[in-house]
Amino acid sequence: MPRTVLIVDDHPSFRASARALLEAEGYDVVGEAEDVASARREIGRLHPEVVLLDVQLPDGSGFDIAAEIAQRNGGGPAVVLVSSRDRADYGSLVEESGAAGFIAKAELCGPVLAELLP
Repeated sequence: MPRTVLIVDDHPSFRASARALLEAEGYDVVGEAEDVASARREIGRLHPEVVLLDVQLPDGSGFDIAAEIAQRNGGGPAVVLVSSRDRADYGSLVEESGAAGFIAKAELCGPVLAELLP
């Protein structure tokens, strides 16, 4: 069963390529957002099962949004952080954020994403 995904990234080219890649692998990309404000709005409106979330957004940190989602009563979507940088560059921030995991943008693919999801 395909999972619904919201892609949050400030680069339109990454959003477009991630959408094409994930849809080709059976995911249902229900929306896109370019910053923290639009991510909050789209999560509330679309109720995705997965949020693919860039760690560096123009109006805030993906780590902060991931922690906010993880602390919601009743749960929320699974958050997978993405970055053009390597996971090691972020130390313990990924674990502390409550995100399901991290994928370097260059390594994004359906099977890698599926490995991180509950």
